[in-house]
Amino acid sequence: MDLHLTGRTALVTGASKGIGLAVVRSLVAEGARVVAGARTLSPDLATLAAEGSVEFVSVDLATPDGPDTLVNRAAEHGGVDILVNNVGAVSPRPDGFVNVTDEDWQRTITLTLLAAVRTIRGVIPEMIRRGRGSVITISSVNAALPDPLVIDYSAAKAALSNFSKALSKEVGGFGIRVNTISPGPVETGLWLGAHGVAATVAEATGRPPAEIAADAAAASVTGRFTRPQEVADLVAVMASDRFGNLTGADFRIDGGLIQTM
Repeated sequence: MDLHLTGRTALVTGASKGIGLAVVRSLVAEGARVVAGARTLSPDLATLAAEGSVEFVSVDLATPDGPDTLVNRAAEHGGVDILVNNVGAVSPRPDGFVNVTDEDWQRTITLTLLAAVRTIRGVIPEMIRRGRGSVITISSVNAALPDPLVIDYSAAKAALSNFSKALSKEVGGFGIRVNTISPGPVETGLWLGAHGVAATVAEATGRPPAEIAADAAAASVTGRFTRPQEVADLVAVMASDRFGNLTGADFRIDGGLIQTM
């Protein structure tokens, strides 16, 4: 199926690894030009950039002016057709809520919520002027599955999903579609890396990280983590104007982790 993405300009945040890197690959494969924002250039992203369809922008999206810097670079390509908000981070809180400081809360809210809000605010005026655009934000099952282990992350993702739904109602009449994707555990460094969720919980509990990860996988009916490419391919489909009446929706990709309606 031709997704009609050839020649479109996409802006992807948190693009150097994990889901973001997979999204860049999928969009390039569909013919899009990608402006890829991240703090550092990973070897895999450097390889994609060397092939000519990806422009890397070194940017810290946790800073107030970082999103505008990225949006301005993307504007040099004639405007953003597709925005994928992927940047984010999670820090497990095994010591409990009372040990989550104001600084912890501010850090989580800034990167998980405000980075997306600021980036979207940067692209919306031009999308309105052109009468089209697709905004896809990577939320989380934790938006609807509050977990005290990631209490600040869960709260920030819930706010992000609520914000996205509200925005879809405001800008839908201008031809701009706003949707979210809510993955469960994904095979990335966020969960499985040296400082990821599994390792952090293992250190706090004395259990092996592999056992923590296996328990998390077993909670899904499929018995495994979602793969980054599976999320990325869903992004590409949602970005396509072949699904032009799709807005205000959230697509959960969690292997059946959440079993309620």
